[in-house]
Amino acid sequence: MKSLSMQLRIILTVGALLILIEVANLLTGNSLNAFGVVPRSLHHLPFVFTAPFLHGTPTHLMANLLPLMLFMWLTMQWGKRTFIIATVCALLIGGLGVWLFGRSATHIGASGMVYGYFGFLVLAGFRSNKIRYLLISLVVAALYGGMLVGVLPTSKFISFEYHLFGFLGGLFAAWHWARK
Repeated sequence: MKSLSMQLRIILTVGALLILIEVANLLTGNSLNAFGVVPRSLHHLPFVFTAPFLHGTPTHLMANLLPLMLFMWLTMQWGKRTFIIATVCALLIGGLGVWLFGRSATHIGASGMVYGYFGFLVLAGFRSNKIRYLLISLVVAALYGGMLVGVLPTSKFISFEYHLFGFLGGLFAAWHWARK
């Protein structure tokens, strides 16, 4: 994804989609949150694809939106194929990890994707052997390294499981595909 304008279009489209979904969710009394991940419920297994688009409150969305957009853009610097692979790994490993091992609750929010991109960005530069990617990894680790606390259970209302498994998905993507 070489074109900055294409990258910005994708990022802004995702941001607008998340905001529109949040507005629709608010107007329906958060009824869309029924499409979140409920661990070990076969009925909720397909919702690993919808849960990252749902948020409990506008504050929850805003907490995820800016880091999501920034980390998406930084991940795009590795190219279209690697960006797609990192996105799919964060989505699937994050969602399936929550479905298999999460606490009994409805898990929603883009933070699993945020942590997935974060995991990718922290490791990918070291795997790439390219100075510009290494600099991205170093800056992300230095500025956002405190996010690692989020993979620990700190609050019963925060899905540390999504953070943890999304992060692992990003690390997996970086380990296997950042060199290519």
